[in-house]
Amino acid sequence: MDTKAAVSNVELSVNGSPHSRSEPCEQSELSRRRFFLRVTIAAGSAIGVLVGLPVIGFIFAPLVRPTPSNWRPVGRVDSFAIGQTVKVDFSDPSPLPWSGITARTAAWLRRVGPSEFIAFSINCRHLGCPVRWVDGAKLFMCPCHGGVYYEDGTVAAGPPPEPLARYRVQVKDGQVEIETSPIPLTTFRS
Repeated sequence: MDTKAAVSNVELSVNGSPHSRSEPCEQSELSRRRFFLRVTIAAGSAIGVLVGLPVIGFIFAPLVRPTPSNWRPVGRVDSFAIGQTVKVDFSDPSPLPWSGITARTAAWLRRVGPSEFIAFSINCRHLGCPVRWVDGAKLFMCPCHGGVYYEDGTVAAGPPPEPLARYRVQVKDGQVEIETSPIPLTTFRS
């Protein structure tokens, strides 16, 4: 038994404690784990920022970028009869290259006088459904939720909260032109 005690005393004197042999490994393991944890967090944060920047730019760009507007010709003045409301088609002022047919939009145009025109957005102010002009009733009607507008664009019935949006109209060199904007629900109203 004396030899066993002597061996354990030698072991204690060399290593300092019975558990000291494993302690340096555990400390290095913990510091390695901390290092890799920090590297992983840093890499994940960098990837999150790289993915998040385009999303943030997409959300906030319309607030700082001016909305383009263009004057689009929709027809010759003599092609519209006084008192008649017709649908005119034109291209969205900010179409994307892959928009295709969806870049085409329309407006309701009424000739009021020899050189005076009114243009209404084709979209209902409730949820943006396309309204149609009913000539016999002299009303704009929305098929989605029953919105009805008088011929001047004011709300007659249904859920629309506001009158139909209006586009600015000008006559230039015998052509009727509409000042378009990308979002017809927020166009010029008068």
